[in-house]
Amino acid sequence: MLINKANLDTIFLNLKTAFHKSWEEAPVNWPKIAMRVESSSTRNEYKWLSEFPRMRKWIGEKVIKSLEGFSYTILNDDWEATIEVDRNDIEDDNLGIYGPQARMAGYAARQLADEIVFALVNGGFKNKCYDGKTFFATNHPVGNKNVSNKGTKVLSVETFEQAKASFGAARTAMRKFLDDEGRPLGIMPRVLLVPPALEDTARGLMMVERLEDGKPNIYKGAAEVVVDARLTSDTAWFLLDTTQPVKPLIYQERKAPMFVEQTDMASDSVFLRKKYRYGVECRGAGGYGFWQMAYGSTGSG
Repeated sequence: MLINKANLDTIFLNLKTAFHKSWEEAPVNWPKIAMRVESSSTRNEYKWLSEFPRMRKWIGEKVIKSLEGFSYTILNDDWEATIEVDRNDIEDDNLGIYGPQARMAGYAARQLADEIVFALVNGGFKNKCYDGKTFFATNHPVGNKNVSNKGTKVLSVETFEQAKASFGAARTAMRKFLDDEGRPLGIMPRVLLVPPALEDTARGLMMVERLEDGKPNIYKGAAEVVVDARLTSDTAWFLLDTTQPVKPLIYQERKAPMFVEQTDMASDSVFLRKKYRYGVECRGAGGYGFWQMAYGSTGSG
């Protein structure tokens, strides 16, 4: 194949097409548990997380509430995946080997948000959120009290007592969450997030008519089971409220993945190494939203 601008443009278009086809077909889980927040700079400030938005009866003058002194910032990261095409392969019409690489780049780019969001879940027992506590903690400050969204119970479908002590207790705790004025937040947990090791237990708890001890399963259909292999603990499980506009986890997107090329003969890679480069690049990061919308159990006891 003759190397000229028209042919290079065709190669780029073919690789870009393969990239976008794979992008569209790649499965993702992150929209089920996180919200997308657009970013227009190097970082986003999330001071508004210090005040769960609620309405109050307007009597007399409006009550102006200032944001607490919490500082929560999510800094955008750069991400990339690059393919090198050898000039000899272009001259010899040996380009079929690069199609799979472009498709894998599209697949990886589509799942980047999953990688970011589920890393947040894995780190939720040690990474801090807006109030300075770990996202899953026993001592989140609310008014003059400490509130827990962390447990240790093993997720169980064996007996009513065990199911109630695990899933039931987590759901009850979330429903009882109050704002700093003592009003119920109206939390409605609807997603049970588990690793593959707990998939059978979770699906059994949400689907069977009776528990293993023969008692009626009052939790049937209480939540959607979401399973993801990126969860690194075989025992930890999570209950999430994703019914509201603000979700418990944040995927912050500064620049969506885009396909790029470097084919200028003046570039060092082309002139000195006879390598043309194609790839994908983007900017983004992840962070924690309202801890009140999530409950995590280590499943350790």
